[in-house]
Order: sequence, then structure tokens, then C-alpha cells
Amino acid sequence: MTIVALPLVLALLGPLFAGGPGPRAASFTLGAGHWLGTDFVGRDVWRQVLRGGRPVVLTALAATALSYLVALPVGLLAALTRRRLLEELLMRPLDVLLAVPSLLLILLAATVFSPGPVGLALLVALVNVPDAARLVRAAAAEAAARPAVEALRMQGETWWRMAVGYVGRSMLRTLAADTGTRLTGVLYLVATAAFLGAGVAPDAADWAVMIDRNRIGLFVQPWAVVVPALLIIALTTGTNLLFDAALADARPCDRGRGTKLRNATRTTRSRAGSEARP
Repeated sequence: MTIVALPLVLALLGPLFAGGPGPRAASFTLGAGHWLGTDFVGRDVWRQVLRGGRPVVLTALAATALSYLVALPVGLLAALTRRRLLEELLMRPLDVLLAVPSLLLILLAATVFSPGPVGLALLVALVNVPDAARLVRAAAAEAAARPAVEALRMQGETWWRMAVGYVGRSMLRTLAADTGTRLTGVLYLVATAAFLGAGVAPDAADWAVMIDRNRIGLFVQPWAVVVPALLIIALTTGTNLLFDAALADARPCDRGRGTKLRNATRTTRSRAGSEARP
């Protein structure tokens, strides 16, 4: 939580303490009242760090959340449905979208309209939905093939109870691991789109833009690249650690529920065997 809190606090509260723009100095210099030196156009790096976190963090988090908001119900429904036609209707359009390069799709959309931060988040979420939905479907299909799900069906449990109560809980660790890697990929897409002028101005105060635009002076004035890069790394690494810690704390409870579910499965099997005997 501490690792995640640092970039989040800077992103949310940093603009309040950034202050007004000061006079510009020479590019890629250290000292002269600039704690972290100056960037490629002579702006104070510390002020840019304080102002640059909110757009990249909010855009990446919103895009990641939106992609799962669509991918989870689509993947679960495709994995648990017994209607082949419905599964094809859900997954085949996503396969077509998956065949189009993500960055190309974002740039094509950006040529039609100026997306802005909100539009960029929606576009990045859209290109992440096919991959996320396929992962959810694969993880859910493995869990849905277990005898426990058949036992729940025989007991008359609702689709929601099977999908969320058992299948969804069974793939939590897979989703947690994918969230960290997907967040990293989303940050990459946001940064690349910003560099190419889609959604963010090329000289905007943005951590991702700072890394890309200041990399030419990495060996002259490294703080303009190292500090925003470390903040992005802290965000992605901290997210993974936070998910792992939360799921590790839930293991004892999961074991208890797993024991009850196995007992219910045995009971259902014995009843089915008794009914099958003449």
C-alpha cells in the first residue's frame, strides 16, 4: 500500500502544490534552484512531476478498469454457456478486433476525432477488451469444467452463484497477475499515443510523455527520465504486491469454503448414484 500510495498521492495532490510556472532555464541542466534539474525545454522537472501524474495515472487506471468491466461478463458468459452459437457470437467479433494492431486502431480513431483524456481511456480500454476477454474465458472454462460446478448445477444454484461465487473466485489469482501486466501495457499504450499526439499534447506535463521526450538527455540529466519512470514502476509493482497480499490473506477462508464445496459435491454424487440404482 505504501508503494502504491506514493504515485497515487503525487498524481492526485501534486497539482495543488506545483505552483505557477517559473522562468525557463537551459535544457538538461542541474542546480540553479531546480531540485531535479530541467527538462528538454528548460522547465523545472519537479514541477512537471507534480503536474504530470494525474493524466497518466487516471487514464491508465480508468482504461484498465473499463476493459475488465466489459471483459469479465463477456468471458464468463462465453465460458459457462451451453449454447455454442452464443459463445461464437460473443468471441468471434473480439477475435476480429484482436487482429488489428492496438496502436494502429488508436491512431485511426484519433484521426477521425480528437479523443482527449477521456476518449483516450475509452480507446485503450477497447483495444484491451479482446485479450482480457479471452483470458477470462480460458480461466473460467477451466474452473467451469470442475465437478463442483456440475454439483452446483444439480443443486439448482443460479447462474450468478456459479459464475461469481465459484468460477469467479477460482480465477482471482489469474486476474490479479494479469491486472499488473495489463496495467503496464496500458501505460505503454497511453505513453505511445501521447507521444504521437493522440489524446495528449507532445509537450504536456505527463509522466509518460516526460520519459519519452527527455530520453535524449538521459546521460546528461537523468532525473527527467528516472523519476517519472520510477513512479510508474512503483504504481505497477505496488499493484501486483497489493493484489498478492490481499489474496494471500484470503487463503484460509478459501480453504474452508473449498472443504464445504467438496463435501457438497460428494453428497450430490452419492444422491445421484442412489437415484440411478434400481
